[in-house]
Formats: sequence, structure tokens, C-alpha cells
Amino acid sequence: MFIKICGITTVEDALLATALGADALGFVFASSHRQVSERVVRDIVGQLPADVMTVGVFRNMGKARVVETVNRIGLRAAQLHGNESPTTTRWVAARVPVTIRALSAGSSDVERFEEFGADLLLLDAPKPGSGEVFDWSMAAEPSAVRPVLLAGGLSPDNVREAIERVDPYGVDVSTGVEAEFGKKDPRLLRAFMSNARSARPHRRASHEQDSGHRPFDWERDDSL
Repeated sequence: MFIKICGITTVEDALLATALGADALGFVFASSHRQVSERVVRDIVGQLPADVMTVGVFRNMGKARVVETVNRIGLRAAQLHGNESPTTTRWVAARVPVTIRALSAGSSDVERFEEFGADLLLLDAPKPGSGEVFDWSMAAEPSAVRPVLLAGGLSPDNVREAIERVDPYGVDVSTGVEAEFGKKDPRLLRAFMSNARSARPHRRASHEQDSGHRPFDWERDDSL
């Protein structure tokens, strides 16, 4: 199970999350309580293990600036979390190692995800970033036909059930493991990781994750 911890603002939280086994860390460049500067992110990234995926989270930022920021810092991925069009997303995807397109559950854009040319679909609540849980039945079909990162109100208390019901490629959490805005709670992080890893999905669809194939493998990309 691929686990992404988002809203990282300090090197202490970044190192803790990776020590606990997080596969990816998200840094928010969009306006938010968890927004961080390039300088802070560059310092954090320089102290992380090489196999951790580092993700810049952007919302309606100019496409050239997204690409410049990702490549200047040396991030592994860009996550587009606004109203970016398929054309804009494809432009970014052609210029950064990995692209994650965040869409709201129930959005008509989910049905045409392939047009965005992204590596992963991050399926969030209708109000992204709200920390609210949505009806997971809305995620069942997308996760069966494309790699999905499930987000939206996940916490140590519900992540096991979410994985077992939806069977996503991975999960993404921010609010659910915080002590306060931008500050992670070690106990919640540890519990989230443990519960996510112990989940056993009831449904086993015949898609990429079942064959052991990942939609990308940053560990083997010599260009990173």
C-alpha cells in the first residue's frame, strides 16, 4: 500500500514520516495553513532518503512556474489540485518526473481522467482539503480501472476500512494525522501507517497493483 503524508512543513515531521515508512511526502505551495516556501522545502528535501517521493502540491499556479519549482528544488512529482485543464496537466506532465491530478469524487472530470495524461488520480472529497470523508462507493469504480490515491478525511480510525472497501493503489492523509495545522502528531502518524499496512482489501480487481506493477518507479529512474 502506497502511503503519502501531505502538508509537511518541518524537517522533523518529514524525517518522522519517512522513518515510519511513508512512501511519499507532500509540500503545499498553494495558499493554505500548511503552505511552505521553496527555501524550507529545499532544506527538507536535502535531508530525506533518496527513495522517498517528494511531491509539490499546487493549485491554479501558472504551468511554467509549477515546472520550474518542481525541477529547481528537485522534487519527484507535481500534484495539481485546482482547476487545471487536461491541456495544462499534459504540459506539466511532459516536463516533470511524475504528475498527480487531484479531482473531487463525483466530478465529471474523473470519467475523462485519461485526457489529463497524469500518472495518478488523487480522489478527494467534494470540498478538497476539508478533512471530510466522502461516500467511498463513489471511489470504487475509478480505483478498479486506474491507479487511485484515496484522500478526503482519512484518519487512523477509518483508513483500514477505506482501503478494504475501495482497494486503492494508495492513500493520502494530512489533517487526520495532525496535532495542529502543519504539525504532525507522532502517535497518529504511527497508528495511520500501521492500520493502512494491515488492511486487507475485500475486492481484488485485475488492475496494475495486483500484478505488482506500479504506475511509476522513481527508484529506477536515472534522470531523477
